[in-house]
Amino acid sequence: MNLSVREILNACGGTLLCGNPDAEVTGVKVDSREVIPGDLFVPIKGERIDPHLYIDAVFEAGAAASFTENPKEPLRSGALIYVEQTLPALQKLAAAYRAQFSIPLVGITGSVGKTTTKEMVALALSAGKRVMSTKGNQNSQIGLPLTMFQLAPEDEAAVIEMGMSEFGEMSRLAAVAAPTLAVMTNIGLSHIGQLHTQENILHEKLHITDGWGPGNILFLNGDDPLLAPLHGHLPFQTVTYGTGETCIWRACGIVPYGDGLSFHILYPGGIVHVDLPVPGMHHVLNAAAAVAVAAACGISPQAAAAALSRYTPPAMRQQIHHAGDITIIDDTYNASPDSVRGGIDVLCGLKTPGKRIALLADMRELGEHSREAHESVGAYAAQRGVDLVITIGEESLATAQAAQAGGISCHCCKENTEAAELLLSLLKPGDAVLVKGSRGMHTETVVKTLLQKL
Repeated sequence: MNLSVREILNACGGTLLCGNPDAEVTGVKVDSREVIPGDLFVPIKGERIDPHLYIDAVFEAGAAASFTENPKEPLRSGALIYVEQTLPALQKLAAAYRAQFSIPLVGITGSVGKTTTKEMVALALSAGKRVMSTKGNQNSQIGLPLTMFQLAPEDEAAVIEMGMSEFGEMSRLAAVAAPTLAVMTNIGLSHIGQLHTQENILHEKLHITDGWGPGNILFLNGDDPLLAPLHGHLPFQTVTYGTGETCIWRACGIVPYGDGLSFHILYPGGIVHVDLPVPGMHHVLNAAAAVAVAAACGISPQAAAAALSRYTPPAMRQQIHHAGDITIIDDTYNASPDSVRGGIDVLCGLKTPGKRIALLADMRELGEHSREAHESVGAYAAQRGVDLVITIGEESLATAQAAQAGGISCHCCKENTEAAELLLSLLKPGDAVLVKGSRGMHTETVVKTLLQKL
């Protein structure tokens, strides 16, 4: 990134309180502790902290410029830019910077699977292009604009994760990222507590296509009952992927091997074989989307599939660990009903001689749907033949009740330490355990304890 203060002023409509308008800015930070020489500091007020208090510190650290919401901010040695609100100013600046790049930019959204799909799409595109992609899950109103500043002149494509949990958020993200293509993974129950219905979730996520025309492409999960009907009924091109016979990119012949899956993808004019080194049917769908996107960007399906054979899952997203003779599925990054069912499928798909144990902590942000959602995953665990369910938290008591009603033995724990100690006392060689919970439940500590003590 390389912008002058003058260009920043023009992009965000700010007022220069002091400093050189021709000074160069080479980075953007919202955390004062991360500021290095040449950065623009963007102090975004939180519930407890006002980062404006650290403007002196960032200039001492070499910041080239800083935003401020105070028109009477004391003058500093660098460029001080007054804006009414720093977050919208950051987003306007990111949108202006992104507009400098006329490359394919793929937006990834959906209720679950965004990060995994983003990783696979980026990997498939890397078979023929230099790709910039979202680091981790920087998909928010702050994280996405910061990601835009990672674009470099040598980049030939970008893959951007776009998450939302409230009305209006996706429109703002789309205005910043301006995706030229997009993938919609599914419409589940994540954030339904705020958005109330799945139809509302779908409507909000479709704002990823704001401003689109005939030249844009939306890739839809053709196996999703809310997404499949959209195909052919939007004012731009849609492409379906999945396992159903009507999907344009259709995965078939799925065979598990070791910790992975082997399958074919049928597409208009051909067939390609994929060896994916991770288990789980949802990963098959993600891979089909990745190959379809790569083909739309001019990369052969064969080259894209070969790249996917090197896929490794991001941390805490169905990472498989082998501790002696015990298999641990670390799926602790987050949880929703759909992703828990996916985790249970992976657990039950493992070829293991021992018990299959599901440790399931509370799923959050489900609002009035919480009890029903927790019951549904307990019933699903029973249906799939899980041998033992351990729950953590008050909401997950409903999971245990439903699992017990389905004939599964259950233990209910109040917190992670109790659950970890219980697991250590129960696990035997050949057992497999899934650990899953919402981010706020911090179930990764259970995995850490198991890996340390087994």
